[in-house]
Amino acid sequence: MEKTVLIEKENGIALITLNRPDRRNALNQDLLANLYNCIDDVAADINIKAAIITGAGTAFCSGLDLKAIATDNLMDPRGDGRDLVDVLATCKKPIIGAVNGPAMTGGFELALNCDFLIASEQASFADTHVKMGIHPGWGMSQLLQEAVGRRMAKQMSLTCQFISAQEALRAGLVNEVVPADRLLARAKELAGFMAQLNPDMLQTMRDLIDYRDRSTLEEALAHERRGFMMFLKKVWKK
Repeated sequence: MEKTVLIEKENGIALITLNRPDRRNALNQDLLANLYNCIDDVAADINIKAAIITGAGTAFCSGLDLKAIATDNLMDPRGDGRDLVDVLATCKKPIIGAVNGPAMTGGFELALNCDFLIASEQASFADTHVKMGIHPGWGMSQLLQEAVGRRMAKQMSLTCQFISAQEALRAGLVNEVVPADRLLARAKELAGFMAQLNPDMLQTMRDLIDYRDRSTLEEALAHERRGFMMFLKKVWKK
């Protein structure tokens, strides 16, 4: 039986591929457990500086496998009490979402939990939680409005309509749209830039940016200044 998630490592970059193309990479317990294992692997591997998540075939991820909802443990697939948000939060390395096709509902949430997104021209995005009668659990209600603003998030989540890659670019959801045959090359190029940088400062800058999510602007600026003073003290001691 073919693995539901593949991982390749090269030049300080890990490429994680959701691998259920016959089910449009729908999320079942086995795929989630393997995805979490791969992310934990990235977090623990000192040789890996950045990661990319993409999908096999024509879809990024179609969300929860409806056939698995009643049978699989989708919130705690490994039995360790950690779900998608927990696993990604403990990985201190940048993760690029390379969205190759439709990203729907839970698959859209997976994309939103990446640090930033590069989309192919074939990518599209839809939040269909309301249509399917499924409660969001991996950040859709908060992360989408952070990305595109509250009014656009309401339009997407309350109408359940797809938006194209170009519409996603205009909304600020994705950073770039590239031809399909250039998607992985561009994602690897960006990850390669990060792999060449100072790893401690790379993590620090990522953390500083994310700190703003849980603080006011004033608090975030003060937090940055405190870090700068600590940095200077270390330099002075050398």
